[in-house]
Amino acid sequence: MKYMLLFCGDAEYNQQWDSFPQEQKDEYMAQIGQWFGQHADKLEVTHQLESPTTAKTVRGDNGSRTVTDGPFIEAKEIIGGFAVFDVADEAEALQLAKEWPAGGTVEVRPVVPR
Repeated sequence: MKYMLLFCGDAEYNQQWDSFPQEQKDEYMAQIGQWFGQHADKLEVTHQLESPTTAKTVRGDNGSRTVTDGPFIEAKEIIGGFAVFDVADEAEALQLAKEWPAGGTVEVRPVVPR
């Protein structure tokens, strides 16, 4: 089964990250790299997302759509990246999420099979 893990934080988490010295950022990124390496056999795709300030939002009906600057989805948390894993079951996906070394929130969702 395929599950997507969405790695989330909030504005405070992002500000805290921005204030870290580069050495501390490098240490965290090394831990994250190790985590991905440990699970590489199940990993299908992963990407880190740019800052929410780079987002555009498209809204409206099929007849009328507007584009606005910013991540205007009603949420307190910010999606920082995602990964899709091919695992045996939900329990294994949840275990991966529990081991995520960066903290914050990890949303776990099954991927609809093709």
